[in-house]
Amino acid sequence: MARSFEMNMSEGSLFKKIVLYALPLIATNVLQLLFNSADLAVLRMFIQSEELSNDAVAAVGATGALINLIIGLFIGLSVGANVLIARYAGKGDSEAAKRVVGMSMVISVLFGVLLLFVGVFCSKIFLGWMGCDPEVIDMATKYMKIFFFGMPIMMLYNFSASILRAVGDTIRPLIFLVIGGVINLGMNIFLVTVFGMDVDGVAIATVASQGVSAVLCVITLLKSSGYARLEPKYIRFYKSELVEMIKIGLPSGLQGCMFSLSNVLIQSTVNSYGKLFMSGNTAAGQVEGYIYNTCNAISLTALAFVSQNYGAKKPDRIRKVVKETLAVVVCIAVVLSALAIAFSDVLCGLFCSGEEPLAVARTRMIIVGGSYILCGVMDVMGNVMRGLNKSTTAMVVSLSGSCLFRILWVNSFYLLNPCKEMLYVVYPISWVLTIAIYLVLYFPTMKKVEKRLLSE
Repeated sequence: MARSFEMNMSEGSLFKKIVLYALPLIATNVLQLLFNSADLAVLRMFIQSEELSNDAVAAVGATGALINLIIGLFIGLSVGANVLIARYAGKGDSEAAKRVVGMSMVISVLFGVLLLFVGVFCSKIFLGWMGCDPEVIDMATKYMKIFFFGMPIMMLYNFSASILRAVGDTIRPLIFLVIGGVINLGMNIFLVTVFGMDVDGVAIATVASQGVSAVLCVITLLKSSGYARLEPKYIRFYKSELVEMIKIGLPSGLQGCMFSLSNVLIQSTVNSYGKLFMSGNTAAGQVEGYIYNTCNAISLTALAFVSQNYGAKKPDRIRKVVKETLAVVVCIAVVLSALAIAFSDVLCGLFCSGEEPLAVARTRMIIVGGSYILCGVMDVMGNVMRGLNKSTTAMVVSLSGSCLFRILWVNSFYLLNPCKEMLYVVYPISWVLTIAIYLVLYFPTMKKVEKRLLSE
């Protein structure tokens, strides 16, 4: 019965399967962000003092880029597991897929424990390096320490959900997220209103809800009868699969770290403007997150479909995947960006208050939120390259086109005219540059892949 949740992506109607795969994944990403936004909304709505609520929102917002930087490398390894399992599913090699599933459990918990110690003991130091506002740094530190205390179960959830997605199962991770999210929202309100907590309450609720989702995912893997089956005898390291996972996942993780590093630099610049600017920036970032996560679901769809068809040696079908996922992501980004800009004051007002924060949010929404079509295309092309076994190429392109360019921008062009417009415009410019490099490399890469697949 569990096999009914899996999907053969190398046969049948491609567009229909892309939609069936992507819709639950879009819902998962959006709901995950919705529950994260609920953390900020609860702080905004249920803390009586406007100043204290803005401080709490600013504190949580100040941690986002830093958290992503710290965990990015290890999340990248879950991408490696996803690609490998999808590839083995395309080949019909269930034994190899089970080895990757078992090894993923070991890796997720071990790295989760490592991240726990890094986050708990170094949070305040890292926030200080970022120039976090002294008025909110203690609150931000408190949030980060609790968040990282739950990192082992969070990593377990990320790897488990990635495994299920590799075999086409995007429905059950959605169900588990809804269950965990409802728990998260209920605990948020309860801990903030009844116990008078602030950022510590929403952090505890986040960890608890992720724990529930992780347990449900692991139980599903244990009961599965397909390529995603978790069998205790396979829970150990395998040299060959580990090397392949690192080859695919490490570049992805390094890319994520560098992206986060560039965002940490931008967040540090944001922090220099003070807590009201930080609050408005956080609010706009929350709204933009819905656009990004929806587009990101399409890029993950491209990754899974390209990987399975790579394993099945079907280059023509890979080309169709690229065309159709690009078309879908463009349509989605245009609609969502237009809606976000049109209703920016209302949406951002859910997370911040006051004219200065809303003015900052409005500016960011127009410049960054209005150009997410570029980000969507960039992410799809990056994951297409990973699915074609060019993870290192994708890393180098993203590092040069986006990450390094952003760092150079903030330390050069931005300094010529230091204002919020010059800070935010770096995003669309870096996306255009990265897309251009991907397009130059994709076509010759696809020709080489086709030649190799058809000759094997």
